[in-house]
Amino acid sequence: MSQPEAVNGAVVDSVAGTNVSVGASAPAMAMGNLYQTVGNSVAMAAANSVYAQQQGWVTSQSASTLGVTKLFSQNKS
Repeated sequence: MSQPEAVNGAVVDSVAGTNVSVGASAPAMAMGNLYQTVGNSVAMAAANSVYAQQQGWVTSQSASTLGVTKLFSQNKS
């Protein structure tokens, strides 16, 4: 087994500082990802709502056109 070697204190401090920095920024990154995901979900819900409303209007317009066509096509006797 190899013998442990002395490590420069500056290297140890640098690695420890990096670990603290990463650990400290992780909650902020997680919340940022959460907010971005929620924002995207809300935008998709709004887009789906607009699409459904447009399709409803198309259906309503089609039904109205068919009804008017039926009324005008009746024989007058």
